[in-house]
Amino acid sequence: MIALVIIAAIILAMVILNVPVTRTGQDAGAPVPLAPVEVRSYQGEDLSSVNDFRENSIKGPRHIDISAYRITVTGLTNRTVTYSYDDVLNKFPHYSKVVTLFCVEGWDATILWEGVLVRDLLADAGVSPQANTVILTASDGYTTSFPLAYFTERDIIMAYRMNNVTLPAERGYPFQLVAEDKWGYKWIKWIEKIELTDDPTYRGYWEQRGYSNTGDLNKSFTRD
Repeated sequence: MIALVIIAAIILAMVILNVPVTRTGQDAGAPVPLAPVEVRSYQGEDLSSVNDFRENSIKGPRHIDISAYRITVTGLTNRTVTYSYDDVLNKFPHYSKVVTLFCVEGWDATILWEGVLVRDLLADAGVSPQANTVILTASDGYTTSFPLAYFTERDIIMAYRMNNVTLPAERGYPFQLVAEDKWGYKWIKWIEKIELTDDPTYRGYWEQRGYSNTGDLNKSFTRD
């Protein structure tokens, strides 16, 4: 009983004197990480869930080893640049935007996306005057392309988060293109290469199979 009284008195004295109490089993100064919470509304707009997507990738979800992951900007550039995941997140400003993905299968999903601007990566590599087209390649071999102006004249995001949570593997972790105003097949996931070229006729995976090369939402997704 006397021992308990002494311990209580010591704790009370520490509180009064503002002496920190060490937490057992962890660094006393480190925050305790908690699971992220998906947001479902933003500025009064209802958002879809990160699960409101169909799995329609060409080889199934990619599970990327982030420690080995690299993304390269190459082709008609002043220099070829290769970044790790952390390089991208630490080097470039972050932006967020609510954008709706419309799939040719007839479903859609409205998501709060967060990422970096593709044009910032292009500018860092330096764009050659001959370049007019950007080809993006995914880790599963999927490709698609866009006119260079689509990225240099617009705020097009390469996303790493959706609805305030890190992209799940199924949604394209580490990076998915938020190809606003384009059909869903242009929203390439698991991006690992951005290549500048002077070939505007290049056709990606689905474009070679009869889909529109422009992928504009206000037009049919069948071949131009």
